[in-house]
Amino acid sequence: MLVIGLESGLLNTMNFGSQVIALLVVSVMVTVFRYLRERHARELAQVRTAAEAMQQVVIRPLPRRIGPLRVASMYLAAQEQALIGGDLYAAVRTPTGTRLIIGDARGKGLTAVSDAALLLGAFREAAHREATLPDLMAYLEHSVCWNLAEPAEPAEADTDGEGFITAAVIDIPDRVSRPAQMVTCGHPPPLLLQDRQVVVVPVTRPAPPLGLGPLSRTEYRVDTFPLESSDVLLLHTDGLIEARDARGAFYPLAERAAAWTGESPPALIRHLRTDLLTHVSGHLADDAAVVALQRAHTASFPTEQDRHVTGADQGRENGRWSGGN
Repeated sequence: MLVIGLESGLLNTMNFGSQVIALLVVSVMVTVFRYLRERHARELAQVRTAAEAMQQVVIRPLPRRIGPLRVASMYLAAQEQALIGGDLYAAVRTPTGTRLIIGDARGKGLTAVSDAALLLGAFREAAHREATLPDLMAYLEHSVCWNLAEPAEPAEADTDGEGFITAAVIDIPDRVSRPAQMVTCGHPPPLLLQDRQVVVVPVTRPAPPLGLGPLSRTEYRVDTFPLESSDVLLLHTDGLIEARDARGAFYPLAERAAAWTGESPPALIRHLRTDLLTHVSGHLADDAAVVALQRAHTASFPTEQDRHVTGADQGRENGRWSGGN
């Protein structure tokens, strides 16, 4: 502008002065806006780092091998920019096998995350200590009820006393000759992929969700089922089977999984993730968690490192986090 003003002889005119002032004002505004934008980006990066750290603490990554089992997992959070939600899963090695839990805490947000974290902590503590699944479920019920009885924050007062967690706990022995055991508390039963067909693991009498035990006398019935080396066990939460497309149709999990019965757990999880996000056009209404496992063809004796493992394998995409081993 100075060069133009010198060449045209307009340096002393009012119009030229107004243009210089306008340019200075716009430059200051752009500079301030850029500074605020960069500061916001730094704060967002710090929040994400803290959220990822919390994610690692609450839901720890599952390894690809747990004793004689090959494992893969996926977690998709429904809330935008969230890494974790109310869904949960974990695994713990015991002297005779592997115990897994998958569950879904009522609600969303921090309250659901807090309830999920409490149940995971109780499971990690008691899974290798309680000898039977009914004893383990009774311990988890007591822990959840104790947590829900604690005074709630004012923002949570409306939901105080209405919380519960659906869950399924599976005990898979290392020996193939022994059947797997399962206790469900209001949670969808897992699927068993075998011989190019999908079978829903039968549940004779499911118990009420954890946290509702004081309302009735709870009896935890153990269901058994065989798990051969060629079978794949698929654990999931209701966010998967209740996912809807644009027309309102639910996601047909059993039907879709039947096309991938010959796949390994990692490949099965990859197919499910892609197919589910396509079905819902990339936006879930509820959190969804899936764990697929299979006995390795050459089962090795579990090491001490395998004794205590928990969590979910994750990555991030479009504000949600997901993963598969």
